[in-house]
Amino acid sequence: MNDPMKRLDELRDRSQHGGGEKRIAQQHERGKLTARERIDLLVDPGTFVEIDRFVTHRCRDFGMDADKNTFLGDGVVTGSARIDGRSVYLFAQDFTVFGGSLSETHAQKIVKVMDLAMKMGVPMIGLCDSGGARIQEGVVSLGGYADIFLRNTLASGVIPQISAIMGPCAGGAVYSPSITDFIMMVEGTSFMHITGPDVVKTVTHEDTTSEDLGGARVHSEVSGVAHFTAKDDAACLLQLRELLSYLPANNGEDPPFRATDDDANRMDEELDAIVPESSDQPYDMKKVVEKIVDDGHFFEVHQRYARNILVGFARLGGRVVGIVGNQPAHLAGVLDIKASIKGARFVRFCDSFNIPLVVFEDVPGFLPGTEQEWGGIITHGAKLLYAFCEATVPRMTVITRKAYGGAYTVMNNRHIRADFVVAWPSAEIAVMGAAGAAKIVFRREIQGAGDPAAEEQRLVDDYKQKFANPYQAAARGYVDDIIEPHRTRPTLIQALELLRSKRDTNPPKKHGNIPL
Repeated sequence: MNDPMKRLDELRDRSQHGGGEKRIAQQHERGKLTARERIDLLVDPGTFVEIDRFVTHRCRDFGMDADKNTFLGDGVVTGSARIDGRSVYLFAQDFTVFGGSLSETHAQKIVKVMDLAMKMGVPMIGLCDSGGARIQEGVVSLGGYADIFLRNTLASGVIPQISAIMGPCAGGAVYSPSITDFIMMVEGTSFMHITGPDVVKTVTHEDTTSEDLGGARVHSEVSGVAHFTAKDDAACLLQLRELLSYLPANNGEDPPFRATDDDANRMDEELDAIVPESSDQPYDMKKVVEKIVDDGHFFEVHQRYARNILVGFARLGGRVVGIVGNQPAHLAGVLDIKASIKGARFVRFCDSFNIPLVVFEDVPGFLPGTEQEWGGIITHGAKLLYAFCEATVPRMTVITRKAYGGAYTVMNNRHIRADFVVAWPSAEIAVMGAAGAAKIVFRREIQGAGDPAAEEQRLVDDYKQKFANPYQAAARGYVDDIIEPHRTRPTLIQALELLRSKRDTNPPKKHGNIPL
């Protein structure tokens, strides 16, 4: 073999080993895969095409110009690949090289694949495992972060962007993932925070750890920053593959169709008995969804956050839909600040990427109390309302039980451009529950009765008979039909097929001013 070819082989081999075997072993000891191992697990075998494997940093200060501190690829592996046969661009930060820290050239490599993803109209995936900015490079590292943030923002709503946090993600590094559409975290080995435990201790005198401050549990249950968690790197990457299976390549395409053997006309008689006779009793809306969608498979998003509302992806007749549903099994399905934010974010994503929305409604209203009011429930609740009002994708609503007050409107009713609204016979569409309404409307009659308790019960029953049902709304055309629950699947699939040709637009504008 001649010398140039031999040199090429040597450099390629060197680039495969990142920061060296010792650091690779340390990565494995932490329960983490290397950047290249992660890519191999994520993408279709043999499809990864690497870009910029020979790039090295340009820093000459603090001894960084020494050969021992120069690594091919400069701490990030970038390129294109296929996942389930569909093209993506991706980067995977290599913690074995300077802790995956971001340098000028590291950032330029990421920026290059982000620009290519936009040009080609394909998803952008980031596998993040980085200690943050490379201190030796100072402001050029910070500038590199800003270059990435700008491209995240410009790509938002154009191509899907997914971030998998597979190690530390601190300081300015957290802002790029936060602009992307979905964030995944690995339990026990990944964390995200603006300032670390040492800074927190200095400023606030709080003793904490990176895990308690910004681990997977905190961000999936408390802050809502993370949409998914997984037990290890491999599970996280498999989850990422499944998420991509529901998403289109870009905002000009429809989500991928997947043929199913699940009969479009299938009816599940168990749905007829799933809603309890008493409106005060809970039931699991997730079970409702699973009995209706293809193969009973619901890919839930934000599963551990704001559990009083469900969001996620499924298929109906092979077509991808975004599911939004109140969850009576948690806080009675009431809307609060966290649920409103969670729902709004998901609705806007689906609208950006041509994913029809199916809403399962059982909502008693907004959560009352000083904590919610002082926390801005008015503004946050308006986010969900705004998201539905703005959405132009096909939108369908199934009212299973309660649809009370302002929450009835917020959950995608006919007046805010829902395309198809049906109710089950158990639906109660009213300003409020019968007991509360009767006490207000018939206060004088109750107070003047010989037996106030008996009179109140009689008036409550009368109010229920007249108003706590779907027929008043159906009589005015606010509900298109009242159907038996077991007919829900074929009804939705038929409606979804009809709505494929839907065309709707919003007034011309630079952008709306959503109540943030």
